[in-house]
Amino acid sequence: MAGSRSYKTEAIVLRSFRLGEADRVLHLYTLDRGRVGAVAKGIRRTKSRFGARLEPLSHVQTILHQGRGELQTVTGVDLVRSHRAAREDPYRLGVGLVGLEAMLRLYSEQEANPRAFSALARFLDLLDESPSRAPARPALDPLALAFQLKLLWLSGYLPHLGSCIECGSEGPVVGYSPRSGGAVCRTCAADALTLSPAGIRAIDGLLRRPLAEAGVVPLDERSAREALSVITAWYEFHGGFRLRTLSA
Repeated sequence: MAGSRSYKTEAIVLRSFRLGEADRVLHLYTLDRGRVGAVAKGIRRTKSRFGARLEPLSHVQTILHQGRGELQTVTGVDLVRSHRAAREDPYRLGVGLVGLEAMLRLYSEQEANPRAFSALARFLDLLDESPSRAPARPALDPLALAFQLKLLWLSGYLPHLGSCIECGSEGPVVGYSPRSGGAVCRTCAADALTLSPAGIRAIDGLLRRPLAEAGVVPLDERSAREALSVITAWYEFHGGFRLRTLSA
């Protein structure tokens, strides 16, 4: 390998944007170092040796060189999985972009997290096989909702749903408190998001079942919207951000 400041790692392309006339800046989530920024030089030229291997959603084996600046340099790329099937379907691409933006915002440090990387890779593999549900909103897709809930769990947050997080009552719970991070009973629900029993069951099912089983969780449009409201409330209250892809 060329130089001690170069290293090889698996990576998934989260975002890509133009730099100058021929280059692109990439946001990558890597197996070995977590989130990194990198430049792919000359990638927009017709004869680029990287070709289309560094599109968002692509799972690659890459060689990165750490120079003096903040951005590393891509010096080699091999495809692991292109995820072309998902990228070429507008609905599934929309679902994928929700997952990629969630990774960008929740895992922003150069710190390895193999479980988060594995979850992202699994999400994209399942996305290739998932049905297109157009004209439904990608933000309400079961796989998109399940993946975000699992990312929150992996980042140290797990919604408490079994009883009232405020007073300990066994229920029934009727809402979700972003401040407290869990379900609340009617007595404690003054500032809570309203949740239906079906919505609570759906959120619990999306959390507990493997990602591959997200599609079998009973999830009507109301339940999906309630699950999305819990996710966005966490982002806003605890993370201080909103995902642009969730408003599409």
